[in-house]
Amino acid sequence: MGRHWAADDYVSGILSGDRVVLGRAITLVESTRAEHRELANSILEKCLPHSGNSFRIGVTGPPGVGKSSFIEAFGEKLVREQARNVAVLAIDPSSSVSGGSILGDKTRMEKLGNLANAFIRPSPAGKTLGGVANCTHETILLCEAAGFDTIIIETVGVGQSETAVSGMVDFFLLLHLPGAGDELQGIKRGIVELADLVAVNKADGERLELAKSARRDLAQALHFYPEKPSGWLPKAVTCSSLTLDGLSDVWSLMLDYQQITKANGWFNENRKRQRMSWFSSQLSQALERFFYENDQVKAALQPIRLSVENGELSPTQAVGHLMDLFQTAIAESKK
Repeated sequence: MGRHWAADDYVSGILSGDRVVLGRAITLVESTRAEHRELANSILEKCLPHSGNSFRIGVTGPPGVGKSSFIEAFGEKLVREQARNVAVLAIDPSSSVSGGSILGDKTRMEKLGNLANAFIRPSPAGKTLGGVANCTHETILLCEAAGFDTIIIETVGVGQSETAVSGMVDFFLLLHLPGAGDELQGIKRGIVELADLVAVNKADGERLELAKSARRDLAQALHFYPEKPSGWLPKAVTCSSLTLDGLSDVWSLMLDYQQITKANGWFNENRKRQRMSWFSSQLSQALERFFYENDQVKAALQPIRLSVENGELSPTQAVGHLMDLFQTAIAESKK
C-alpha cells in the first residue's frame, strides 16, 4: 500500500474490518503533513455515516493502579463472553525530554491484541493534548466504521488528559488502588467528579480486605458529590484483573448506565455536546494556525515579544499591534 491509494481504497478496507488498513488510516489522521491531512479528511468524511454506533468508555487512574492489566482482562472478557468487538486507544503522552513514548513499544496487552475481534492503538500526544484529543476523536470514528462496537480509551492519568478523555466518551471509569490510607488522597476532586464508576482494582489475595474497605469509603464519599446531569448515581465496586472477579459487575453497571441515559435522553445529548465542543476546538485551532502563519505576524512576533518581556509594551498593547497588522494584511490580500 503506497501513497497512490485513494480515499475510497482506505474506506473500503476500513468498512470490511481490515485492521492493517485501519491502522494506516489512523497514521494519516495523526500526520501533520498537509497532503496526509487532506487524504485523512476525505477518508473521515466518507466514514462518518458509518460511525457513532459504539459504546465509548474512558479509563483512568493513578500510576500503578493496573490500567493496562484491567483493560486487557476486561477487553478479553467482552470479546470472548459478550461477542463484542473491542478497540483500545491509549493516549500516550510523549516525554518532554527525549520525545519518546512513556508507553514504549506497546508490547502490553498482547493477548487482547492477538484476538480477531480486538484492535489496540497507542496515540502519542506530542506536546499538546489538543492535538491528541482531535486525533483520538477522529480515530474513534474510524474504529466505529470498521465495526468496533466498544471503544476503550486509556489515559495514563497525567495533567488534563482525564478531562480531555471524559469529553469524548460515554462512560468514565476511575480505577483506584486498595489500602492507600485516605481513599481520596492523591486523586483530584475534579477527576472523581468525572467518574461514572470507581473500581478498586487489585482486589485479590492479601489486598482483598483493604479493597473492600476502600470500596465502602469511596461509596460513602460519592454520595457527597453533586448530582450528575446524566441522572446516574456513580457507584464504587471492587475488581481484580488477576482473578477476573468483579469484571462482570463493571460491565453490568456500564450497561445499566447506557440503558438509563438512553432512556432519559442524556446519552444522545452528551454526544451532541461533545461534537459541538470538538467543532469549537477545531475552529479555534484553525484560526490560530491562520494567524500565526501570516507573514506579517511572523515578522513582527519576536520583536513584539521582546518588547513585552522588557516592559516596553503591555500585553494588551502588544496584542492590539499584532491584530492591527493581521487585519491590515488580510485587507491588502483582498485588493
